[in-house]
Amino acid sequence: MLMIARLSRCSRLLALSGLFALLPLGAALAESRSLDTAYGEIKLDGTPQRVVTLSENALDVALAVGVKPQGSVATRGGSDVSTYLKDKAGDMKIVGTARETNLESVFALQPDLILAAPELTRDQYQKLSLIAPTLVPKGNSFSDWRHNVEFYGQALGKQPEAKAAIAAVDARIEGLKGKIEPGQVASVVRWSPQGPGVMSQHLFVGQLLSQLGFKGTAMAAELTSKPHSDALSLENLSRIDGDWLFLATLNADGDKALEQARQQPAFARLKAVSSGHVQSVDGQIWSSGAGPLAANVILDDVEKAVASQ
Repeated sequence: MLMIARLSRCSRLLALSGLFALLPLGAALAESRSLDTAYGEIKLDGTPQRVVTLSENALDVALAVGVKPQGSVATRGGSDVSTYLKDKAGDMKIVGTARETNLESVFALQPDLILAAPELTRDQYQKLSLIAPTLVPKGNSFSDWRHNVEFYGQALGKQPEAKAAIAAVDARIEGLKGKIEPGQVASVVRWSPQGPGVMSQHLFVGQLLSQLGFKGTAMAAELTSKPHSDALSLENLSRIDGDWLFLATLNADGDKALEQARQQPAFARLKAVSSGHVQSVDGQIWSSGAGPLAANVILDDVEKAVASQ
């Protein structure tokens, strides 16, 4: 059985508490390990058998190290897991969104381990912890992407596999760097019906681009506490410009808005557009994905872009 050692809060009673005693025992034995989490140190004994992930990052890492969770949250703007994860995830139970978890759906899966995002609130953590050990990594979306891979890998008892996944991404980046002129400015923009929003260069995608030798735009560099800028008007399109432009959308409405913008003179005047350095990318991955599997899709897109020049 997967066990948890931490300060007890058993006196807390919630509406679900009467059901918690029904949770099964059944994880295989494995090496004991302690994890330093956002809500204190947690000790795990055993290999989890029924994992629920409450972030795309956690799901990506789990699948990358060979663990298929029982349930996860829907991708941003969708009703299922992200398309790039679907082949490995298969038919997976959706237990909410990145912003809102359905506790009853989580409980119904009888998990023995819950992997959450750094943004999980203390209130949510306390409720989920009554269902199963709930692990929340320290940091935020701007932290080094490798940290969460190692953290989730350790929680799953898959430390060697997690380290190997990181090494494989780093090795691929080193191989691709030689094909890219260093110091070029790459701009990642998510287009919606409200207009284009610049993605922070400090997020997962920005970190990968920096590893490849790209620089971010001035606006992207300033976004140290927000994942993206407010939507810009077409009159301010010059603020998204760079040597390379990676354009992401999340849905059909975003696709339509981007196509309309492409017809505007202001769009044609962008340096990246006149140079032919524009690449359309999947917004689910480029604006909210994170992990070794997402990294490889992003690197595929970059390699495709530079190979076409």
